[in-house]
Amino acid sequence: MSGHSKWANIKNKKAKTDSQKAVVFQKYSREIIVAARLGGPDPAGNFRLRTAIEKAKASGLPNDNIKRAIDKGAGAGSADNYEEIVYEGYGSGGVAVVVEAMTDNRNRTAGDVRSIFTKFGGNLGESNCVSWMFDKKGSIEFPQDVDFDALFEASINLDADDVEQDDETYRVLTSVENFQSVVEGLEKEGFKSTSAELTRIPKNMIDVTDIQTATSVMRLIDRLEELDDVQNVYANCEISDDLANQIEV
Repeated sequence: MSGHSKWANIKNKKAKTDSQKAVVFQKYSREIIVAARLGGPDPAGNFRLRTAIEKAKASGLPNDNIKRAIDKGAGAGSADNYEEIVYEGYGSGGVAVVVEAMTDNRNRTAGDVRSIFTKFGGNLGESNCVSWMFDKKGSIEFPQDVDFDALFEASINLDADDVEQDDETYRVLTSVENFQSVVEGLEKEGFKSTSAELTRIPKNMIDVTDIQTATSVMRLIDRLEELDDVQNVYANCEISDDLANQIEV
């Protein structure tokens, strides 16, 4: 297992502003609605719902909003019929981009996503044109005040795939199939995660070094993330902090 993270998601290069909080809240509410609809309203028996609630609380989503979303998903009142869709394409410089969306109108969402790709020098492609460049993994993060050796050993015993370390966190990576068992197993061992989610990790990174390409890619990702229907955006590029800080998205 490696001791240093080779993946830094470009969306973390720029902090979200207060004006985007409503969009973030909407994304978490949709995830809770769908999770409750698919697996029932009880977090104790619905792992996806439990992790969605934990992420929503960490982002500051009020408890009343969480309860309303659970109720909508469980069928109390009118519930939007959201479906999950994945869009794929290329940004400037051949950067691969995967967009996970949750929408009640796929024509609207497809049009919005396509328009943003085009505006920022990219191209929306066909299904699986770039998703094969990413591994879908479970990602469980812990603060660095935990005992790394103990976390490492416990993760191996639970059949995790990898344990990584960056400047601020330890990250346990799992297969999609083992994600729930590793999360719950580490909790039983006394390890409290700061986040647990399914993510897409690029198999190979593209190092973007010129400001024009970096600007186009960062603006593409930022505008996609601003769409109400978009839940997550992944890209196989690495942009240095120095270069990212020169860009106004």
